[in-house]
Amino acid sequence: MKKTKVAFVYDFDETLSTTYMQDYVLIPELGMKPETFWKKANQWSVDNCADQVTGSMYYFTKIAREKQIKLTRENLFCCGALIEYFEGVASWFDRINAYGKQLDLDVEHYIISSGYEEIIEGCSIRKYFKDVFGCSFAFDEEGYPVWPARVINYSTKVQFLSKINKGLKKTDDKLVNEFTPDNQRRIPFRRIIYFGDGLTDIPSMKMVKDRNGNAIAVYKPKSSHSKIKAINLLRDDRVNFALPADYSEGKDIDNVVKTILNKIATERDLELLKAREEKKKAKINQ
Repeated sequence: MKKTKVAFVYDFDETLSTTYMQDYVLIPELGMKPETFWKKANQWSVDNCADQVTGSMYYFTKIAREKQIKLTRENLFCCGALIEYFEGVASWFDRINAYGKQLDLDVEHYIISSGYEEIIEGCSIRKYFKDVFGCSFAFDEEGYPVWPARVINYSTKVQFLSKINKGLKKTDDKLVNEFTPDNQRRIPFRRIIYFGDGLTDIPSMKMVKDRNGNAIAVYKPKSSHSKIKAINLLRDDRVNFALPADYSEGKDIDNVVKTILNKIATERDLELLKAREEKKKAKINQ
């Protein structure tokens, strides 16, 4: 029997990693503290009526040029190796893939992030993801990032979520808006689990939840502010679960996700049994 596909879709910053991916190395290389950089980048966006994600990408290239720091694609790639993750992330993918296999489920992992795709490509867990949808730069002939080639914000996250649902390529911008019957979509929303933590995740979380999938808001285990933010998402009916960001075996995320996978497998088996009975009925009526 062909395995049933399930999609795990993750935000990256403060969902898998402990903070924003730029904070570990990239912003310090600019000679700035992370809180200073983000404050100035966000203010630049406000002053110029720019989307905050687009504005921060521009501000990053602006400061790098001013300080004559050449941050090539290769340099950004190397930043990925220094990212730190929440507890259990390193072993999470092999463990949950093995659990899915026991249920004849093929678990696929995806990232949809407002972080930089060039950095994610260099991170230690990249090999586990079927695809990565992140902000990306266009580079000039000398290797400098000069323009946002792709911007992932709260609305475009929904677009890439739909591409995963329909089984489309990253560049299929026209096909994503064409009508596709539910039974022809590669991974139905009821078999999608979305993991996120912040404002840019809310439309995607709500979309998955409203279409009978599961959305999980994660929070930093030792941060009351992060916990309150996640619980507010639960209160406002935007997510199914608000859980501490610990992916270790036996912890809340592990237990909840395994229960969801059990439910998906049971529903699949029940659908097969019902289909078998419908065939019996059809033969009787012939």
